[in-house]
Amino acid sequence: MNAEAYDAARPPGGGTAGEVLTRYLHERATAFLRGLSLRGGNETEADRLLRGSARRIGGVLHIYGTLTDAGWAEPLRVELGWLSTTLGREPRYVSRLDRLLGALRRLSVTVEEQEAVTVGGAPPPAPAGGPLALGAARAGALLERQLTLARTRAHSASLQAVGSSRFHALADAIAVLASEVPLTPAAAGPAATVMPPMAAQAYARLADAAAALPLHRAAHPYNADAVQASLGADLTADLQDAPWHQVRVLLRLSRYAAEVSRPEGDAADRQRLADAALLLERHREAAESAAAVATAARTPRIAPATAYALGVLHADQRHEVEAARFAFSRLWQPAVPKPRAR
Repeated sequence: MNAEAYDAARPPGGGTAGEVLTRYLHERATAFLRGLSLRGGNETEADRLLRGSARRIGGVLHIYGTLTDAGWAEPLRVELGWLSTTLGREPRYVSRLDRLLGALRRLSVTVEEQEAVTVGGAPPPAPAGGPLALGAARAGALLERQLTLARTRAHSASLQAVGSSRFHALADAIAVLASEVPLTPAAAGPAATVMPPMAAQAYARLADAAAALPLHRAAHPYNADAVQASLGADLTADLQDAPWHQVRVLLRLSRYAAEVSRPEGDAADRQRLADAALLLERHREAAESAAAVATAARTPRIAPATAYALGVLHADQRHEVEAARFAFSRLWQPAVPKPRAR
């Protein structure tokens, strides 16, 4: 769906733009306060609510910025971004470690099974373990040590943030937001007239960024772009991943825009955006996991078998990056018009 179609899609509910935006922000502020009340009990659920609400409030204030007072909204967005980033580090380290240890186990089992098959197809006695099996345990221990330390630091940072005066000031601002939203005169216009163009603009930025990706190349399986890039200079893979990460952010903003202005929009379009978001999240997880493996591989004086296992794991994660790009390309290309020839 292009930006024009997005603009013409089902408009928001009746009322003014200010009323629609206020209703949405009140709901998200209430969810934020509910997460705050869960702190000290179910911290995982509490942080999930705090992060999700912070991202949505900040994103919506960005997309519909002309409807709210800039002197109030901009500082609030900065603080929401700080909180979302701070609280998001620990769960990402947890999932990254689980992902990498699981991949190591999978790779070790796969290689051992391949080595166990003879030409005649009859497996010999259980192998003592090849280079990957020998290095996988030490590689896993190294990754666990490094990522557990990073998780511990992130957990401490989260505790410090939630106990800080900065967080309490933010919580006070959200409490006010739950009952009052500073609006501009532009918010007095009809929601069906004012809000869809803003949502369409967010979608247009997404479509332009996605069109700039090498989608036609990524749509060919096993093109190895993601793997080859990671074999060059240290920063090559990071630079290649950055445009995909940017599309992920813009996709999230576009989904938030639709939540406000088109809550009852086309189910197929909503599902396409949700599926695309999941694929780009997989891309981010694989890319960041590969970067963590590369960091571990730079540890001084590691054993050759450990380095070999980390190399295999790194290549595996970069293949996962490539697989996510392939799936996104197959999903996204029919949904957007091809760029015009220049």
